[in-house]
Amino acid sequence: MADLFEQYEVFIPKPVLDRAKTLTKQYKLSEKDTKSVLDKIKTTYEDMKIAPGEAIGIVTAESFGEPGTQMILRSFHFAGASEMKVTMGLPRLIEIFDARKNPSTPVMEVYLQKKYSQSPTQVKEIAARIKETKLEEVASEFLLNIIENNVEVKLARKKMTEFNLSSKDIADIIVANLKNVTVDQDRDSLIIKSTIKEIKLSELYKLKEKSKEIHISGVKGIARVLPMKVEEEYIIYCVGSNLKDMLEIEEIDAARTRTNDVAEIGDVLGVEAARQAIVDEILKVIGEQGLNIDIRHIMLLADAMTATGEIKGVTRSGITQEKESVLAKASFETPIPHLVDASLTGEVDQLSSVIENVMLNQPVPLGTGLPGLMAKMKPKVEK
Repeated sequence: MADLFEQYEVFIPKPVLDRAKTLTKQYKLSEKDTKSVLDKIKTTYEDMKIAPGEAIGIVTAESFGEPGTQMILRSFHFAGASEMKVTMGLPRLIEIFDARKNPSTPVMEVYLQKKYSQSPTQVKEIAARIKETKLEEVASEFLLNIIENNVEVKLARKKMTEFNLSSKDIADIIVANLKNVTVDQDRDSLIIKSTIKEIKLSELYKLKEKSKEIHISGVKGIARVLPMKVEEEYIIYCVGSNLKDMLEIEEIDAARTRTNDVAEIGDVLGVEAARQAIVDEILKVIGEQGLNIDIRHIMLLADAMTATGEIKGVTRSGITQEKESVLAKASFETPIPHLVDASLTGEVDQLSSVIENVMLNQPVPLGTGLPGLMAKMKPKVEK
């Protein structure tokens, strides 16, 4: 039976073949029946292939454009947490297509290793450690002392105990984060004083506001955490995204933890991971709307966006900029700069794509316009 599957490796993709292998074992098919199934899969696969010369770009664009008109414009809220919302529908799709560096609602799904993901107590502890804590969260009050030219931070002891922090720890963090300051401890307060002798009131106020935002503990950028039980395990949903620092936490299951920030995935895990993230995010958005687009169209778009080794959006500065044709670039947006630049450098347009040939009223080199046909005339026979 193994030899039979090896014979079809040339004709059928490996994932499809592996799935067929699993199902034939499950239903205990004979060798004859297995061969019949593999022949049908081979025929179906050949029929599914796109014909040479097919205008796949236009078909892909239309396959997104038509369902896009049916999409809703809304945000999804997590149950029991109104502040945790995720952009959905058309706005999210546009965000992915434009390859925006910062999504409007960055969210992470943090999976834990098995030994931690079953216990609610442990999950809560890990979630508390993940959440970014700023100085204003462990302080009860910030006071400006104009006479002494300093900022007094009154610490909340209960909060400090929760985060396992001491006054000295906080004082050291403040000194490390702020320039030209000294920090003195006074009972339950910290006195932040500038080393600049004559400091203006406006500068002192800025110092107070800056000190509020100092990162004390947790993962930077994670504003909120929400542990939720999904099936048999707990997952921590996070508002904000910081994949690099998150993967360094030992309790985290790095293989399953994910973010909806495609650019960040590209920076941390590379362009192949970013390509897969684009496919997954588009499938997720479309699936949630109850729509269906052939995955091959999505894969083609993801390939086009990442083919250069960087994530490029479907914009005039993205994949359109990569086109060789001057006329194709000019047809998208800002035509005059493209035409002026091409004239100055003496660019040649090979007219190898759709748009430029349509502009010049010529046959498009796709489909029936791809082959060059010549008629072989019969010689004239004199009567």
